[in-house]
Amino acid sequence: MAGETNLNQLLATMQPMQRQGEYVFCTLPADQVGTLTSQTIGLFHEDEGLTLMLLRSQADAAGLPYDAVFAMITLTVHSSLEAVGFLAAIATQLASHGISVNPVSAFYHDHLFVPVAQAELALALLHELSQAHTPDTRSDTSP
Repeated sequence: MAGETNLNQLLATMQPMQRQGEYVFCTLPADQVGTLTSQTIGLFHEDEGLTLMLLRSQADAAGLPYDAVFAMITLTVHSSLEAVGFLAAIATQLASHGISVNPVSAFYHDHLFVPVAQAELALALLHELSQAHTPDTRSDTSP
């Protein structure tokens, strides 16, 4: 099943949902990862080492340092990896309210990592953005 590519449809049906837990980004040299990869919700290979995305409690248990703590918001619409403008619209909405976002796109969904202290506001703003693109809530521009 192909993911959605229509921007208005994506925004109208994104249905943001905050996941349980607090998440962090950590980095390790590739040769020091060991069994941690089975605990991550994501990892990315960079020239400087591996970036791990995992629960804060897992990082603490492994003694891994991190700089910030995030909430994870999943956009439950099945978005296409080829959708144009979806994350740009979301990042713009959040940035206009001073909220940083670290988006991660996976096969079915997009996941947003926002600062824990701003998660509630981010969710409200995402719902507002979605409502603005829902057909029955947009203003009628016909003559």
